[in-house]
Amino acid sequence: MTTAFSGVNVLDFCWVAIGPMTTRYLADFGANVIRIESIKRIDTIRTATPLKDNQPGINNSAYFANYNGGKQSMALNMGNPKAREIARELVEWADIVTENFTPGIMERWGLDYQNLKKIKPDIIMFSASMQGRGGPFSNHPGFGPVLTALSSHTNLTGWPDRVPTSPYGAYTDFLLPRLAVAAIGAALDHKQRTGAGTYLDMSQLEGSLYFVADALMNFSGNGKVDVRNGNKHPTFAPHNAYPCKGDDRWCTIVCMDDAQWQSLCNIMDRKDLIKDPLFSDTQSRKVNEEELDRILSKWTSGIDPFHLMDQCQRHGIPAGVVQTCEDLFDDPQLKDRQHFVFLDHKIIGRHAYDGCCFQLSESPASYKPAPLLGEHTSWVCKEILGLNEKEIRDLVEAEVLI
Repeated sequence: MTTAFSGVNVLDFCWVAIGPMTTRYLADFGANVIRIESIKRIDTIRTATPLKDNQPGINNSAYFANYNGGKQSMALNMGNPKAREIARELVEWADIVTENFTPGIMERWGLDYQNLKKIKPDIIMFSASMQGRGGPFSNHPGFGPVLTALSSHTNLTGWPDRVPTSPYGAYTDFLLPRLAVAAIGAALDHKQRTGAGTYLDMSQLEGSLYFVADALMNFSGNGKVDVRNGNKHPTFAPHNAYPCKGDDRWCTIVCMDDAQWQSLCNIMDRKDLIKDPLFSDTQSRKVNEEELDRILSKWTSGIDPFHLMDQCQRHGIPAGVVQTCEDLFDDPQLKDRQHFVFLDHKIIGRHAYDGCCFQLSESPASYKPAPLLGEHTSWVCKEILGLNEKEIRDLVEAEVLI
């Protein structure tokens, strides 16, 4: 069976998170992705934890492996002019060129879109940068935590009496590949129908704003600036994570209306709270939310979190266990959908990769382990560039292939 991106050739200059996550979608669904990297400037997450046996090494990172499954790695020292010539030859092979460097890097190498079009007029180029091309801040470098600050996610996360808190990890990097792969798919469709290439210039800041849309609308429509408010919701109550039986175990519970609240009171065997004027309707519960949370916490603290979640869900009350990573591997829903894929990496050994978060009925994903740095350099040189063994050795000695 052919897959969604079968036969599509991708020359991938991406590194760290958003770029590799985007191009892994292409690889999972059949694209030939050649990842350009070099030991001269190692990808940041090639040395990021978790590491095989907690030992440092450029091929030991499971973090890197998870975002680069199914790709081929070519070691090409882009600081060398000859390497840039080789990259331009590879553009002739490619349907798509991807990168997520600070603006100016690809231009300095002569690999910006205008130059790529001269090599291959129908090329698709995808660029992702902090704030996009053009504008006074376009050349600002940064990583996910910088972007969560710029996009106000950090300002909205945490407690009102404490400093702002960045969301987990490079939060925006984890969000934006879903937008990026849709744009690349649209560009491929456009090329198939018209024969024309496309330049996709993604501003990670602008993409991140979609995920704080309610706060932006609240300001533009009501002139109100949202602030950090812990786990509280503007209208729902209860709406919090409550302590459960066990060490640091929690369960979130939400009541969106009075009917759900009444069901929760019945589960608690506290029917008296239904008619209590402090909690009888949503507005009253919001006013008395601290007391409400105290009552719920006292009740939940002796209950297993999974049992509590099941009880609530059976009665139509939104609830979810605050799961640990260990819990996720035992999660029956994730198991049923076979989310975690176990692959054999040459250095790390057998370990888990994230499967795709969506399933295409006519185009199933196919998973392969991540490459070692430069693992496919020789293959690319021979099969795509047509070089012989002596020419390859000469390029290695000249530190072009490294």
